[in-house]
Amino acid sequence: MARNQNSVVIVDTLRTPVGKRNGGLSTLHSGELLGVVQKGILDRTGLDPALVEQVVGGCVSQVGEQAFNITRTAWLAAGLPLTTAATTVDTQCGSSQQATGLASSLIGSGVVDIAIACGVEVMSRIPIGSNGNKALGLGVPIPRNYFDKYEMTSQFEGAERIAEKWGISRDDTDNWGLVSQQRAIKAWDEDRFSGQYIPVEAPEYNEAGEVTGSHVVSKDEGLRETTREKLATLKPVARENGVHTAGNSSQISDGASAVLMMTEEKANKLGLKARARIVDSCLVGVDPVLMLTGPIDATQRLLERNNLKISDIDVFEINEAFASVVLAWAKELGADLDRTNPNGGAIALGHPLGATGAFLVTKALNELERTGGRYGIISMCCGGGLGTGTLIERL
Repeated sequence: MARNQNSVVIVDTLRTPVGKRNGGLSTLHSGELLGVVQKGILDRTGLDPALVEQVVGGCVSQVGEQAFNITRTAWLAAGLPLTTAATTVDTQCGSSQQATGLASSLIGSGVVDIAIACGVEVMSRIPIGSNGNKALGLGVPIPRNYFDKYEMTSQFEGAERIAEKWGISRDDTDNWGLVSQQRAIKAWDEDRFSGQYIPVEAPEYNEAGEVTGSHVVSKDEGLRETTREKLATLKPVARENGVHTAGNSSQISDGASAVLMMTEEKANKLGLKARARIVDSCLVGVDPVLMLTGPIDATQRLLERNNLKISDIDVFEINEAFASVVLAWAKELGADLDRTNPNGGAIALGHPLGATGAFLVTKALNELERTGGRYGIISMCCGGGLGTGTLIERL
């Protein structure tokens, strides 16, 4: 992905609270949930929705309720202008971060002046892998000749191999799982997420499918009080003697997020405050067998292309798909873990696949503002061996 020729700025970011599996957001259609942040980010900035030229959204399991260009149907269902075009992309876990990169590239290249990047996944209703389920009778996603070239591994197995390669132990992964929970709890206790999220009203149904009332979700639901001792009792998932458990891996979650971007010139003309600049973005390909090492390569590319050192970055948001992904990334690059996911990551807050990328951008921007930092790097590993990367500069 090329660097922007025009100066692209972030005017605002917004997310829903992250719902746990079968939790408070699970009664909402994905289109309804995504529409909450699409409309919400416009309402609170006061921007005329008709000025948004394109919306690029991320969603992984594009089947059933999440099929048929969910970004577009969410926009229309929210009562937003039909003249605004929309696209839905699948870059696996990095989908809404790639959507952010694509939207910023549309602005940077002069195709549009204003765009929204966003993402959604309601995993309670559309489980991961639903669009490739054999029960659909539509075949399998991987062609036979793929196996002549690469071994097919699961993400859990990839995470275990990463742990082996970088010498990461069960103690290491459990310790990081505990840190993630502790940081997230502290962030909520200190109200660090204030201004980042929009409360969501969700319906309640009886057994007959009739709406009987509603409830409001106003906090991330994945937080768990735990201890190092409790985490040590959990059984490994991928291997009998593996290092990854439900306590040090990302949670199945529901959520949506959005990022409003435009040219700096347009922001000034409209009297809108530019909060950060998109300095650079990338999408890299890595070994599809190890699969989850993408943040290493993506971070290296961003640093090299922008003549920066790892010590120049004030905040890192590296998706905690598995603890070993973050720990291997830090070991390889010499990154400061105190600056990494300082308010908790997906182990504690959850990972609503298609929404997580824009959620991480939201977290990074707000943390830079809270601490007075300058640069933030956001990166995610993606199924199939990809890594997303975004470098932002606080203004």
